[in-house]
Amino acid sequence: MNISVSELIVRYLERLGIDHIFGMPGAHVLPIYDRLHDSKVKSVLVKHEQGAAFMAGGYARVSRRPSACIATAGPGATNLITGIANAYAERLPVLAITGETSTYIFGRGGLQESSGEGGAIDQGALFASITRYHKLVERTDYLGQVLNQATQALLGREPGPVLLSIPYNVQKEMVDDSVLEQIHFPSPAALGHTTSTAELAELLRAARNPVIVAGYGCIQAGARDLVAAFAERFNIPVTTSLKAKGVVAEGTPLSLGCLGVTSNGDAYRYLVEHADLLVFLGAGFNERTSYLWDTKLLADKKIAQVDRDATQLGRVFQPDVAICGDIRAVMEDVFAALEADGTPPKDRDLLDGHQAATPRDNNSAAHQTQFHLMQAFFSGLAQRFPHNALVFDDNIVFAQSYFDVSDRNHYFPNSGISSLGHAIPAAIGARCFAKDSPTFAILGDGGFQMCCMEMMTAVNYGIPLNVVVINNGTLSLIRKNQFQLYGERYIDCDFSNPDFGLLAQSFGVPHYRIETEADLDALFANADLENAINLIEILLDKHVFPLYLSAR
Repeated sequence: MNISVSELIVRYLERLGIDHIFGMPGAHVLPIYDRLHDSKVKSVLVKHEQGAAFMAGGYARVSRRPSACIATAGPGATNLITGIANAYAERLPVLAITGETSTYIFGRGGLQESSGEGGAIDQGALFASITRYHKLVERTDYLGQVLNQATQALLGREPGPVLLSIPYNVQKEMVDDSVLEQIHFPSPAALGHTTSTAELAELLRAARNPVIVAGYGCIQAGARDLVAAFAERFNIPVTTSLKAKGVVAEGTPLSLGCLGVTSNGDAYRYLVEHADLLVFLGAGFNERTSYLWDTKLLADKKIAQVDRDATQLGRVFQPDVAICGDIRAVMEDVFAALEADGTPPKDRDLLDGHQAATPRDNNSAAHQTQFHLMQAFFSGLAQRFPHNALVFDDNIVFAQSYFDVSDRNHYFPNSGISSLGHAIPAAIGARCFAKDSPTFAILGDGGFQMCCMEMMTAVNYGIPLNVVVINNGTLSLIRKNQFQLYGERYIDCDFSNPDFGLLAQSFGVPHYRIETEADLDALFANADLENAINLIEILLDKHVFPLYLSAR
């Protein structure tokens, strides 16, 4: 049966299991929007296309399945770039659909043309380095192959964003719906192991004080429960990267908390003073996690590394054992091997002594009492929502030290390319999937003003959301760096904020101003944090900030 290309694209979305598409219509994508009108795919109108890409990314992070955003040609497409770049860094399967001027006017100066012809901007070139696959679809005779390639990139071994740019006249052409049969969905079969897991098992048998360094790869592999059970069976403490907070419930005996330059320093101290084996499970060793690649963390230790991405193995350090494979499958094999020969659990005396002492690093955020409100907020959040909460955090500094993430909560730091203006739209996208999960977007007042109008998107669609704004009237990281590294020569970091109470009133949502711990107690006791949209403002002094040093 013949159908329009625009109808085919909508059916393709349905085949991918996509039920929401985030975007903003423009003349060059109206044929697709017209077909969405009668589709099961729900379109969500955003206030800015960057928000659409972030929403799609938030949806993909929580659902672990493909998501989609849509924008018109030219500025609509270019506004997607930051959000798509973030999806690329996070390996999120985000499908971006953009329009284009009709092919018969390519190179002639069509309105918003981005074909790359005749001096027009080249949209494909702009997206080439931040997508797994990108295509300007100029004809229909290869459309099946294009959609198949897009599917492989979205759902393959190393997923990532895909851009399909479809000219206006092509969207209106007719094709046979059998084109959809050319699409093949990749098998989710587990990866094989490039090295025998027996070597890792032997390292674990021989170690006296091993530590697991769990990364986001554990979450992607669905291995949280297995890592926790493995740690419990053999008394092996676990520290995590920022993105993996909660792989093992923080605050429990085997959790060392988060490892990283903005954390409280407990995990760092234990690794440096006691560990003789580090087992990296899907964890990179980036600037934050490694304390700017501090050599003391790895010195005089055996190192094992397990990752599904072969390019991560040995990228920063030389492991004694490196295994490329599915983390869950690898650890199941190691677990079985250690159980088979009756390997005993490790002695916990050093770990128990370490946790009893719990001195704090003087450079940690947690050492500074000026942040008692942030500490009390995250403590209250963990107590009020011990499970099922979604927390999108653009600030990350305070949460890394103060927020004990349970193994049933979900913490999503703004890692990726660490762009301001991410938390609110990402949280909206996530809540579109996880409809019963209390959802929080935490960000500074600078980042808030980059994306605050997306709160109206939440209002328009009745999407419950708690927006927590840290109000100190400054770009805190910039001011901190100018204080520490540039002789207090402050420039372009301070600003005036709007009246957040009046702003919330204009949105038609409740506002909570937090100046004392009593205000926090009232917030958690009285506010509807599960089914309402709230703007929560926490006041901080701009003259105090965490004392950790940024990279120079």
